[in-house]
Parts: sequence; structure tokens; C-alpha cells
Amino acid sequence: MAFDGIVTKAICSELSSLAGARIDKIFEPNKNTITIGLYGNHNHYLLNLCIDAQNCRMHLTTHASLNPQVAPNFCMVLRKNLLGLHLKNIFTLDLERLIIMEFEGFDEADDIICKKLIVELMGKHSNIILLDEQQIIIDSLRHIKQNSEEFRDILPHTKYVFPNTEKQNFLAFTQFSEFYDTLCHFLSLQDTTVPTATLISSAFNGISKSFIEAIIWHMNENGIQTCPLCDAKNIQDPSTRTFLETIYQYIFNITSHIGTPYLAFAPFSPEGTQKKDYYLVNTFPSENERYCLNFYIDDFYYQKESGNLLKTERNTLLKYILSILQKYNKRLHNIQEKLKECENMELYRLYGELITSNLYQWDGTKNLSEITVLNYYDNTQIRIPLDTRYSLHANATRYFKKYHKLKNALEIVGKQKQETEQELEYLQSVVYELENASSIEEIYEIFDEISENSLFEQLQNTKQKAAGASAKIKKSKLTTNKNVSFNPIKYTIDGYTVFVGRNNKENDYLTLKYAHKYDIWFHVKDFHGSHTILTLPNSDAIHHIPQDLLAKVAKLAVTHSKAKNSSNVPVDYCQVRYVKKPSGSKPGMVIYTDYKTIYV
Repeated sequence: MAFDGIVTKAICSELSSLAGARIDKIFEPNKNTITIGLYGNHNHYLLNLCIDAQNCRMHLTTHASLNPQVAPNFCMVLRKNLLGLHLKNIFTLDLERLIIMEFEGFDEADDIICKKLIVELMGKHSNIILLDEQQIIIDSLRHIKQNSEEFRDILPHTKYVFPNTEKQNFLAFTQFSEFYDTLCHFLSLQDTTVPTATLISSAFNGISKSFIEAIIWHMNENGIQTCPLCDAKNIQDPSTRTFLETIYQYIFNITSHIGTPYLAFAPFSPEGTQKKDYYLVNTFPSENERYCLNFYIDDFYYQKESGNLLKTERNTLLKYILSILQKYNKRLHNIQEKLKECENMELYRLYGELITSNLYQWDGTKNLSEITVLNYYDNTQIRIPLDTRYSLHANATRYFKKYHKLKNALEIVGKQKQETEQELEYLQSVVYELENASSIEEIYEIFDEISENSLFEQLQNTKQKAAGASAKIKKSKLTTNKNVSFNPIKYTIDGYTVFVGRNNKENDYLTLKYAHKYDIWFHVKDFHGSHTILTLPNSDAIHHIPQDLLAKVAKLAVTHSKAKNSSNVPVDYCQVRYVKKPSGSKPGMVIYTDYKTIYV
């Protein structure tokens, strides 16, 4: 959805109904966003001003953001100058992506004071600027000092200058002929052909390329012939002129209805993509509820930013975990190499014994590189390599020393291998959780889980930064109280309730604390997956469970595991009473007995 000049004007038209509202709150949730609380018409409203380069916009919002405990400087300036004032007017200039908000109130001496807030929505050049009555900049969210006189300075105590544009104002043309002549003139300055969407968006201010592409898509859906490229020659063609006139009429129809309840957003799919986007259409208002562009945009960007945040946080955490996983894989490789070396320790012991038992044959002989002796264990001849720097007795001592060293190493390395494999198993389960997380809250819960683990010392030291705002998310803590609020995935199958854990900590709580001892526990065999609990009304119900119900729950367990794309997957199940957690084991790790296996 392109927040172009047309959308900006439509949004401001809706916001004009807030004229007279009083400012009672101002926050700065992040470096790109200002939220203003307004009270008017016996209601509270929250106005969101965002100047992020990719998502710059302005609209009412119902999705409150978390605010820092200490307000940034620009937020304090806005509070000092605007709190208590009333919104006098809000408007745009033609189809400029520039919103002017005028405020009015009284100072301590009951003199009228006027302030302006300018919101410039221009991609990476977006800004929020506070002005006094003389158009002097009090402060701005971004300070800009330009070295060239062709650009504006946005600095405190300087005169505010509106941005310049070389594009034409579409609202100034009331006839298609004027619109058409402008396009012809623009094309005469081009050396190559230009796509229709690029041509119109480049020639006219406030009309985005995405909006024109949506109109062309709409025309295609209605069977109207399109002309994707234009140049100075084919624009004179009657079919091209008719095509451009259809686009003009669509834009004119939209701009003519700004401020009426006839505008709404409709979905479309840009050419060559499966992505869904939205554009303005002319429609009929509902008899029961008026369509609100502000709240539609609010929901659209909230979902978009939530998805982007989910992807960013997941990739950041995944990258960190994969680096640790790589380190432990390397450690396991080194351990296995050491174990291979330990395979020869009995041979070293044999060498030492045979050298010692045959010392009399080479007593006093020096600089031997090898000897061949009888192996009295199997009556075969064996060749023993020697180090020429040492005597025969010293070589035997060295072999015995090497044997004892490898024997001790075998015991230690064996334990290290077991521990490392357990760590790798846990890390892989966390990777599985991250790959299947569907909300930012799930990412933060995984972050909280691993930050308590000794594997992630760096996260423990930088917990406030490692996963964004994770420390600020308020969540109910899991306790032994079965009525506690936690959020496993819930299903109903044939009248029975089934719970599925979303992460390792929730798996532990669900199985070991929440479930009854007579409930049935499911888990995919030899694959990472969620704990799945089939709840039963009482302990006797286990004798009456239909076999097809077990198969359905097992299928659900497979769906929430790494084996979800496999067939004929073994799933172990047993009563919860037979599931135990070893002392000191990682979250989500359990052992179980008295189980049966079903293949689905």
C-alpha cells in the first residue's frame, strides 16, 4: 500500500473531524515515531506519526506501542509546547505528502498562542517539524544541515521553507486534455520508452507508481486493453489515448470523492508476484458502519511491521544460535577424532608389554628404529616401531604412558561426547522452535528460555539488547497453579481437548505441571517436536479411548514436529505419569517408559 499524496489527503480529510480536540498525551516510542493522545467528541484518540523510510505514514491507531521510561528530547519539546492545546485544523497542500497541523491555546497570561506541526512523509527524507507563529522551527525529529543551497536546512531557530517539486499538480487539471498534454510534454523529454505507471507517477505529484499499477490491474480484470509502455510516438495512438483517459477518469473519480464515505481499500496482486497489496476504490458506504481509512491503514501497517519484526528478531536470534550450533558441531568433531585415537590405546599397551618382555635380546643396543618380536597372545610376529632418540626401555615407558593417557582421555572424552550431544539436541530443538514461531511473543518466549541457559552467556550479559524489546514484553509466568494463564495451542478432536506446546519451557509446564497423570502424552519418535497432551475426563477414560482418536492425535503431533512432511512416522504415547524429567536436563527434555508406538 503506497502512502502517496492521494491517500494522505484522504486520511487528513477523515482526521479533520477531530478539530477542537485537546492534546493530553505525547510519546516517542522509537526514533521514527511520535504518538499524540487527543480527547474530543467525548472520546480518546491516539494519532500515530511515523517517518520510517519504508513505512512513513500518519493515521489514528488502536495499537499502543511500548514507550521508553525516559522521554527523548524531541518528545519533551513537544510536550512543553503542545500539551493542553487544541487541534484547530489539519490539512494538506494539494496532493503533497505534507500534513499541516495547527494548534491553538492560551499561555499563562491568557494570551492566545499558535503552534504548527508539519509532518513530511517523503520516504527517507521524512520528518516531523514543530513551528512557532512566525514559521520558525522550534525543533524537529531529525535535524538536517544541507551543504548545498538547493536544499533546505531543518534546524532549530531557522525559517521553515516548504519543499519544492517539479512535478505537476493533478488537482489543477479538470480536463483530460490538460492531463494528456502534460504527459506528451514529459515524454518529449525522455530518450526511451517509459512504463505507463512510471510515466504518470513521474509527471504528477502525489500519485504513486503502485497506485497506477493497481488501476491497470483493475482494467485488466475488467477486460480493458492495456498499454504497458509509452513513448513520444505511440502516445499519439488513439488506443493509447483512450487507455490513458480511462486511467485519468479513475484518478479523477477518486480525488473527487475525498472527504466522502465512498472511498475504501480493495486488494490486488501486483503483476508477476503473489503478494497482496491494496489500493483506493470508489464504493458504497455500509448502512450500518462507515468505512474508516485510518483504522484500515492502522491494521495494515501493524500486521506488516509485526511480520517484519518477527522476521528480523527470528533471523537475529537464529543467526546467534546457529553460530553456537556450529561451535558445538566442531567440538563434537574434535571429540570423535580423539575417540578414534583412543581406539589404538590397547595396541600401545601391547607394544609396551612386548618390548619389556624382550629387553634381554637387545640389551645395550641403541638407535633402533623398530623391532620384530613374538606376540604371545596370538603366537604371531609383530613389528614394533621405535623412536631412535630413546633407549628400548624408554620406548616401552613411552608406550605405557601413552596408553594410560588415552585410557584416562577415553573416560573424560566419553562424558564430553555425551554432554555435547545433549547440547546439540537442545540447540536443534530451539532452532525448530524458532523456525515454527508464528508471532513475536513466541520469539520473545524462546529468547527468555535460552537466556536462562549457560550455553548463551552472551545473551545473559546483553539481555536488554539481544532480542529488541523482549525484556519489555509482559507475560504471565508459569507456576504450579493449574488455573494459570499460559498459551499452548488448543484443539478439539471428537469432543476431546488436545494441547500442544509451542516451545521447550511450555512443553515442560504442559506435561509436568498442567496435565493430569492419567492424560495421554504424545511425541514423535527420534524427531524434534512439541509435546502433545490428550486430556481425559477421568482416570477410567483411558480404557475407552477409540483407536482412531489416538491416530488423529498422533497425526497432530506429527504436524507439530520436524517430521510433518514425512509419511509413516512413528509416534510414541503413554500416560503422563510415565513421563519424567531427569535432574539438570535442558528444557523440553524428558524420558518416558511404558509407552506404545503408533505409525501415522
